[in-house]
Amino acid sequence: MRCFVTGGTGFIGLHLVRRLVSEGHEVRCLVRKHSRIQPLQALGVDLVVGDVNDRAALREGLQGCDWLFHLANLYSMWEPDRRSFHRVNVEGTRNVLETALEAGVKKAIYISTVAVYGKPAEVPFREDSQHGPRLFSEYARSKALADAVAWDLARRGLPLVVFYPGIVLGAGDDKASGRYIQDILRRRVPSTIFHDSVSTYVHVDDVVDALLRAAEKPGVEGQKYLLGKYHLNGRGFANLVHEVSGVPLPLIHLPDFIVLAAAYLLTGISTVIRRAPLWGLSIDAAWTLKHGFQCDGSKAERELGITYSPVRKAMAEAVSSYRQRWASRRR
Repeated sequence: MRCFVTGGTGFIGLHLVRRLVSEGHEVRCLVRKHSRIQPLQALGVDLVVGDVNDRAALREGLQGCDWLFHLANLYSMWEPDRRSFHRVNVEGTRNVLETALEAGVKKAIYISTVAVYGKPAEVPFREDSQHGPRLFSEYARSKALADAVAWDLARRGLPLVVFYPGIVLGAGDDKASGRYIQDILRRRVPSTIFHDSVSTYVHVDDVVDALLRAAEKPGVEGQKYLLGKYHLNGRGFANLVHEVSGVPLPLIHLPDFIVLAAAYLLTGISTVIRRAPLWGLSIDAAWTLKHGFQCDGSKAERELGITYSPVRKAMAEAVSSYRQRWASRRR
C-alpha cells in the first residue's frame, strides 16, 4: 500500500515507518524543514517538506496514497505559547484529515490520547465510558477538540479509525515518560513522585501493531480503540526502572502536596524565563500524573488481534536504548 505518515520523525512514528518499510509498503512522510530526518532517509522513504498547517504539502503527500497515519501533534506539558497546542493539534488535525477526505484515502488512522477521557468514574474505563468532568492539561484539552474535528469528518465520509494509547514505552522515547526514566538513570531527580497514582502502559511495538491491523482490516472504520493493558502506580514504575537498570532510586519520597506546590512554583518561574520547568514538572504534568488513568485496552485485543507485550520488556528496551546512545556519544 501507499502510505502517508505525519509525525514520522517522532517516537511512535519512527517505529511505525520502520515497520511499514519492512513489510514492503511505499511510505511518504511529512517532515518539517528543520526536523531530524536522517533515520527516515536511511529507510529510503519519500519526504515531503512542510507541516500540518501547509495544505499544499499535505495535498502533495496524500496524492495517490491508500492509507494515512496521522501521528503529528504537539505532545508537551508546557509551552511558552499555549496557543501552539490549538494551532498544531486542532487546526493541524483539521488540515490533515480534511485533505485526506478530499484525496479519497481508503483508511485514515489517527492517534489521539487516553488523556482526552480525563478521569472517568468507571475504573478501568472503556471506549464507551463517559468522560470525566475535567481535563488535566492544555495538551489534553487541545486533543479533545481535535477529536471532535476528526469525528465530524468521519460523519462526512472519512474512513476513520482513532486510537487512544496510554503511556507508551520503548526504545528511543524522549518525551515526558522517557525523560523521567533518563533522569532516574542519571540520578537527576531528588525524589520519585505520585507513588499511589495509577496509569496504564503500552509497548510502542503494540501500538504500531494495532495501527497496522486497523489499516489492513476491513469494517473497522468509525471505531475507537484504547491501547494499554498493564497498570502501574508511581512507586511500581520507579521500582521497575530500578529493577531493569540496577540504578538505585532516590531515598527521599516527597508527598503529593509538596510535588504539586513545586509544580506551581516551577511553572511560574518558567513563565518568566520562557524555559521548560525543571524535571518537566509543570502544573499540567503534575495534575496529569497525580490523577493518572486506568483504561481497558482489551477491545483492540479482541477485534484487532494484538497481543500486549509485558511492560518490563518495554522498560528494558527503553533503558538499553538510552545507555547505547550515551555510550556512542562518549566514543
